[in-house]
Amino acid sequence: MKFVRRVTALAVLLAAVALAAHAAAPAKPAGRPAANPPARPAAPAQTSAPAAAEGDALDAIAAMVNDEAILASDVEEQVYMFVQRAGVQPSRQEVDSLRRRVLDAMIDDRLVQAEAKRQGVTATEAEINRQLDVAIADQKERLGGDAPFNEALKREGLTEAQLRERFRVDLTKQIAMEKFRQKMFPRKPVTPAEAEAYFNAHKDKFPRVPAEVRLSVIQIPPQPESTAVAAGFAKAQAVRKRLVGGERFAKVAAEESEDPGSKDAGGDLGFFGRGRLEPSVENAAFSLKNNEISQPIRSPYGWHILQTLERDTLKTVARRDSLGEDGKPVVEVHARHILIRVTPSKADADRAHDLAVRVRAEAAKGTNFGILVRRYSKYEGPTGEDGDVNFMPLPSLPPNIRAGVDSLEIGQVSEVLPNQAGFNIFKVTDRKPERDYTVDEIRDDLPEAVAQAQSSEKYEAFVKTLRAKAQIEYRAY
Repeated sequence: MKFVRRVTALAVLLAAVALAAHAAAPAKPAGRPAANPPARPAAPAQTSAPAAAEGDALDAIAAMVNDEAILASDVEEQVYMFVQRAGVQPSRQEVDSLRRRVLDAMIDDRLVQAEAKRQGVTATEAEINRQLDVAIADQKERLGGDAPFNEALKREGLTEAQLRERFRVDLTKQIAMEKFRQKMFPRKPVTPAEAEAYFNAHKDKFPRVPAEVRLSVIQIPPQPESTAVAAGFAKAQAVRKRLVGGERFAKVAAEESEDPGSKDAGGDLGFFGRGRLEPSVENAAFSLKNNEISQPIRSPYGWHILQTLERDTLKTVARRDSLGEDGKPVVEVHARHILIRVTPSKADADRAHDLAVRVRAEAAKGTNFGILVRRYSKYEGPTGEDGDVNFMPLPSLPPNIRAGVDSLEIGQVSEVLPNQAGFNIFKVTDRKPERDYTVDEIRDDLPEAVAQAQSSEKYEAFVKTLRAKAQIEYRAY
């Protein structure tokens, strides 16, 4: 059972420092996201932001809480950061829903912060400084050290002291709110038997196993001309020579990488497990020794120079190692890369699309899908016989691909569905409906999850009483 931690204004600012006044999106944080669907590329970090209100709307008031305003710009910052951290590409409808949930959460925070202040719960100077130290140290590490961090601050027109002071008030409120919550609603230990009884009586309070679809895929990526591929390889070799010669990875990434989502963070891709990145990049990351510089690695995006920094195991809510189907701990790696793009031309893309349309027509007429897979597919991810990529949770699929397969019956073939890796044709081979988890599936995590759920119940009930007494006005923007 996973619980989303709200993004604080401090985290938003620190990520903004990493942007260093560029238009690129922030790099992926070193988190533990779920695996992406196989047709979804993930080598360059995400760069697109959710649809947001623009112009004067961002200076508007989103809501009034008693006599305090919540600005639309603050809501949009949090929505943007949430999407970036989740590593997803939501539809406009999903963004609208997320925007309302974020606004409601910000209203709740304002109410709780005010109540904490009324009851005299405050953050100490030591607590504030400690959290600031941790956050800034983390950003320095992700950016590649003091020098890149200071360069980013300079481009933002800030000193480190100004950065700390600018967000001291916000962080003070956040710490006080958390102390207040822990004081009022401490998490009490729950025995396995109590946890199981609670789960069986309140299954509606727990997430469900999402509906799944089993897919086979034919992927036809645009192929750039061989001269462009050779030129990119030569540049990648020159970049690697600089790194092997002793230049700092973060510096070279900032100068040479063509992945706008990670270059300003020193090429950092964060932690990731199997199934997250483009297969050629992922396989190299898991096979490299720590701190080893890879040879140029080819992917649909171009050439990558990769360095694996460290390894860890994916943890459960209870901080135990997550186990894979083989019963062994699920390993993740922390890596960084430099991307030299080799971009297909429009003519290359048009040729690939035309071929995909012809292949899809053959599949729709009944030509054996496995034969078409072996003849045409360039998909590099793990597949079984006839392009089988196994069961995928429907919510994990990109919106256009989910829409393209959601209504298909077993045995039917999708239209041509594009993504950054190319043009995809899917065949639905099986489906599983949404269902409740069984106790056996979540037994190890259940006591911690139930303790958190019970604490959250009390907290949410308390927030409802605060809302009932408050004056809250939502405003359109």
